[in-house]
Amino acid sequence: MRLFEDPATTSKIPALERPAFAKVAAVAHPGDTLTVSELFRLCRDLVDIYNVRAWCQARGVVLRVMSGPLSNFHDLAAGDATTDLLINVITAVGQFQRDLQNEFTVEGIAAAEAEGRYRGRPPALDGTRREEARTAYTEQGASIAALARTHGVSRAAIRTALADLLPQPSVPAPRSS
Repeated sequence: MRLFEDPATTSKIPALERPAFAKVAAVAHPGDTLTVSELFRLCRDLVDIYNVRAWCQARGVVLRVMSGPLSNFHDLAAGDATTDLLINVITAVGQFQRDLQNEFTVEGIAAAEAEGRYRGRPPALDGTRREEARTAYTEQGASIAALARTHGVSRAAIRTALADLLPQPSVPAPRSS
């Protein structure tokens, strides 16, 4: 058994284009089983599900899901009429739920903006306090810890207020093999 994961992959990248899936594709053989914890962790929409199923069918790979509404199938990539029907219905309902959630999110953000509410947490330092901290840092050389104590906020809040003034961390050079 081999384990592949994409821990920080964006949902904007289709499953077949993700780095870990490329590794799966490189080692998958007919008769192998591709097991995923939950289908919507691998696939983000109906098109993605159909593409993964087609990929599995073309290569003779069994597709299994460990949890969720599709976990009772031995092979989600099976091409029989019953499996096709059930997967179409269940994935359509899942896509409908995702679409509703996205619509509600957009509506909630629009309502909050219409009421003049700030999207997200307001900055710990704003206006005059932010400018005081920036001046103390640039002109007096005050440390981040000292500024945090003076303004009664966390060091992270000070770093946020000073973000454009702070030195950028260096990126280590890639290691050669």
